[in-house]
Amino acid sequence: MTALLGFLSGFPELSRAAEPAPEATPVILVLGDSLSAEYGLKRGTGWVALLEQRLEQENRVAKIVNASISGETTSGGRSRLAALLARHKPTQLIIELGANDALRGLPTQSTQDNLDWMTHSAQQMGAKVLLVGMLVPPNYGRDYVQRFAATYRSVATQRNAGLVPFFFKGLANAGNLEEMFQSDRLHPTEKAQPIMLDNVWPELKKLLP
Repeated sequence: MTALLGFLSGFPELSRAAEPAPEATPVILVLGDSLSAEYGLKRGTGWVALLEQRLEQENRVAKIVNASISGETTSGGRSRLAALLARHKPTQLIIELGANDALRGLPTQSTQDNLDWMTHSAQQMGAKVLLVGMLVPPNYGRDYVQRFAATYRSVATQRNAGLVPFFFKGLANAGNLEEMFQSDRLHPTEKAQPIMLDNVWPELKKLLP
């Protein structure tokens, strides 16, 4: 082997070709709504910013692109996704959408169709997808609550994507809701962001190199 490497060293082009190519830096694209866009929070304190810190703490190199917009629906995310995929070429896509669909009472089938389209489109581009699920309060009616929750599970199962069943796990039933949610009772406070990240991180880590 030493003799072979010595022989190759006489041909710089062949020598360089024999070296393993460096791995490309993972690109994590977050497509979300106000829950990921730091609505009502000081810049740099949302869960996406904390994710960047978590990656550094674990010595993982990755680029994070936060394309979240307050008020975004799954339909809006679908309309923007193709351009985002082409521009950023993500290796992982986190889809945190659907809450605004429910707030507007949109049909769960349209939400599921949009989630499925986005997941499939990203996978066709080579990205691994993580769906961040939400639940709606009982006052929406038992049927709607069950159908809405099933949209995320259905898409994740059909497309073999990652799934966070409930983004607000550990928040919604907390005894100190005043500390976990802003005055509108919809958007989590800065104190809640680490818990939200802890809900996402175990599933995201499975999709990272």
